[in-house]
Amino acid sequence: MDYTGVECDSYAKKSLYIRSVFSIIMTAALFLLAGQACYADADRAEDYPKRIIIDADMGADDAAAILLAVKSKTVNIEGITVVAGNVSLEQAQKNAMMTLEVAGADIPVYPGSTKTFSGETRELFSVYGKDGMGDADLIHPQKNELQKKNAIDYMLETVAANPGEIEIVILGPATNVARAIEKDPATMKKVKRFWSMGTAGFGSGNATPVAEFNVFKDAKAYKIMLDLGVPVTIIGFDMVTAETSMDEDTLETMKEISPIHRFVALANGKLTEFRKKYLNEPNATICDALAMGAVVWPDFVTESETCHASCIDVPGETLGQVIFYRKNYTYDTMISFDSYNVEVVTGMKWGDFLSRYNDALRD
Repeated sequence: MDYTGVECDSYAKKSLYIRSVFSIIMTAALFLLAGQACYADADRAEDYPKRIIIDADMGADDAAAILLAVKSKTVNIEGITVVAGNVSLEQAQKNAMMTLEVAGADIPVYPGSTKTFSGETRELFSVYGKDGMGDADLIHPQKNELQKKNAIDYMLETVAANPGEIEIVILGPATNVARAIEKDPATMKKVKRFWSMGTAGFGSGNATPVAEFNVFKDAKAYKIMLDLGVPVTIIGFDMVTAETSMDEDTLETMKEISPIHRFVALANGKLTEFRKKYLNEPNATICDALAMGAVVWPDFVTESETCHASCIDVPGETLGQVIFYRKNYTYDTMISFDSYNVEVVTGMKWGDFLSRYNDALRD
């Protein structure tokens, strides 16, 4: 009996099966890669430049972030609102105006909250020195004037006049945003997106083992912001790495590049001393500038996770902790949510950050 035809038919079927399996594997791989890159692709699809309000408590890293935004062509800064956090509100106002003066930028600065959302007097603590800017005698604003309108009214009026167009970059405690939500939640729901340098991400905190400074300083305000339903992108403290921090040699080099670079280097001097003394890490972690990189550079964020975020605002050891429930992840207690309110950044081009930052300030 001739089995040749049977063998050929069997071989053909096996080949077809192998090709089908290979095709399925390659398709799955492409979907996986697409999923990892989806955040950056979606961001690139947005209209540029972004229209942003920067809400800051004006430590040295806030100043570094504002300078990056001013020098970037992908954002238009509508205004800067300040809040007490690292320093007093009065000092924060001066720091913001001086930062803009150094950058040669004419952008209005609006005074915000001095107390927490619940009304407690905020305990101030700054690793950046008493003036929040390295105690290097940098703060002598002369050209810019503080606006008379308060930050909350400014936010509401700007968003109301530009529904779905304004994005708010929160670099300090979220008190100003929460007060605006309390006053007019319908208008604040027209914010296009919140960008938050806050939470510990999926890592450890810096205010407590589980809480990051900005959230810890006004956990109630942060909870109100999260619960509003506006899209939120979070850049947590876990995104700060050695690659994104300026060591002593880098800071010395920056002093010789330009007056703006020198301003950043001197402003972060006290932070470097603090980290060297208490953490044995002689570098400056400019967290807010790193977060601003996610806003201004479309390709800087490489990965993110969609989550439901819940902020603990009850006094106790976990005050300020933000818990992230990952979408499409099955928990043993079968927790499920109707909405997943945040994108948590989990990957960045960390190795590019410092060179990109210094190049941006040169422009």
